[in-house]
Amino acid sequence: MKYGFFFVALAILLSFCGYVIARGVQALPSSGIYRHIYLGLMIALFAIMIGSLIFGESLAPTLAKTLSFAGFSFLILVVYLFFSFLLVDIVRISNYFLHFAPVGMAGFRLWTMAGSLVVIGVAMGVGNYKFNHPAIVTLDLSIDKPLQNKEIKIVAVSDLHLGISIDKKRLKSYVELINAQKPDIVLIAGDVSDHSSKPIIRQNMGEELRAIKAPLGVYAISGNHEYFSANPQATWEYLRKSGIIVLRDSVVLVTNSFYIVGRDDRTNRERKDLTEIVKGLDNSKPRILLDHQPYYLEEAEQNGFDLQISGHTHNGQIFPGNLIVKKMYELGYGYLKKGKTHYYVSSGLGLWGPEYRIGTQSELVVIKLKI
Repeated sequence: MKYGFFFVALAILLSFCGYVIARGVQALPSSGIYRHIYLGLMIALFAIMIGSLIFGESLAPTLAKTLSFAGFSFLILVVYLFFSFLLVDIVRISNYFLHFAPVGMAGFRLWTMAGSLVVIGVAMGVGNYKFNHPAIVTLDLSIDKPLQNKEIKIVAVSDLHLGISIDKKRLKSYVELINAQKPDIVLIAGDVSDHSSKPIIRQNMGEELRAIKAPLGVYAISGNHEYFSANPQATWEYLRKSGIIVLRDSVVLVTNSFYIVGRDDRTNRERKDLTEIVKGLDNSKPRILLDHQPYYLEEAEQNGFDLQISGHTHNGQIFPGNLIVKKMYELGYGYLKKGKTHYYVSSGLGLWGPEYRIGTQSELVVIKLKI
């Protein structure tokens, strides 16, 4: 099953790249060296992308990060050029039957390719800036259950995807951003790792994780990417050694005042039912739920939760992914209130793959929860 998915994904990727390379060659002048340069560059970048995916964990961190950035940037370029060339082909085919432009439309493909490259370049530049400069989202939420300190300041983050691209240096900047908010408690809503604990351990990222300052503790749950690892248990154990309390279908009562309930990711088909997890809890105390993937929101409301924090969607990360996410989920991104339950689905502080936020924004969420 695992290898079947890999070969299907590889076949799709090869089809996309082959189409883009073929149409790009056709768009360039047949004389001169432009076609040779384009073909050589595209093949080289494709090889870098595949190489970084397969061998990234065995390379030196700096080299692995550089190759990963180049490879994933190439992937973004290919996707957008694919749709650009596809649009050109649709126009040309339509013109063949409807004759609304001069026969052959000389230069149309070349000028469309040139214009697309300019637009894509600008979009990627802005997108990289939005990834490198996370927004701080602030929410003031009221509940009707008593809190010991009247108000708690929560810093919530999701989808750190620590590994090769999101390395120790970037994690340090994330920790500084978190600490600057002076949180009472820090909640990490899954996908702490990108897929393997090896780059995290090799770079000693625990040193940065231990630097998070939150008097009421730092709590994390699993995400689907933890289960991409051959040994997810190693990731959870490393997080625990780094001072993070990992909740997997478990509950903690904080200062005898409120509950933090952390669900295991739904990738685990054997995870507990939410009703089973909360059985026996004091109904008068506030409940905060961490659930990585924002499915079945009604479950939190039915089980008396005051706040649910999720991630996973990245708000689509790359346009038009944000439009797709909006259709896929009841709440694909942002804030919602159902009954007495507050929900927030974060776009994530980190991301998977390309270091770009095109049409979206990396973010850290500060929630002031009060009575």
